[in-house]
Amino acid sequence: MLSEFREFINRGNFVDLAVGFVMGVAVTGVVNTIVERLIMPLVAVVFGQPDFDSIGVFACTAEGCAGSVGAVLTALVNFLVIAFVLFLIVRAYNRLQRDDPAEPEPEADSDEVVLLREIRDAMVRRDTL
Repeated sequence: MLSEFREFINRGNFVDLAVGFVMGVAVTGVVNTIVERLIMPLVAVVFGQPDFDSIGVFACTAEGCAGSVGAVLTALVNFLVIAFVLFLIVRAYNRLQRDDPAEPEPEADSDEVVLLREIRDAMVRRDTL
């Protein structure tokens, strides 16, 4: 059982998953900061409050309010804002990957190679006739 566990841990997929999880946690902090410190203050400017928690409050008692349509609305807005911010981050990352100058452009074939290909193609055509 110990050797099976060692094989499981040493698999590339497990390591990739662990790295992806840690990176996801790190990105979560960045995205949450963008949403809480940049986007939601803009919502507060537009709507007069930083969230919608006070909208549609019901079932209030002495201990507090148990239900709020606004809390669900706030969660939905937060989800959409976070999804959009992640979309922008992934989009920017993908653009940086495409513009990566590390990959050299494929070299054009020399005149000799082009000539040899033309001769080969002509011989194949002649043999098939």
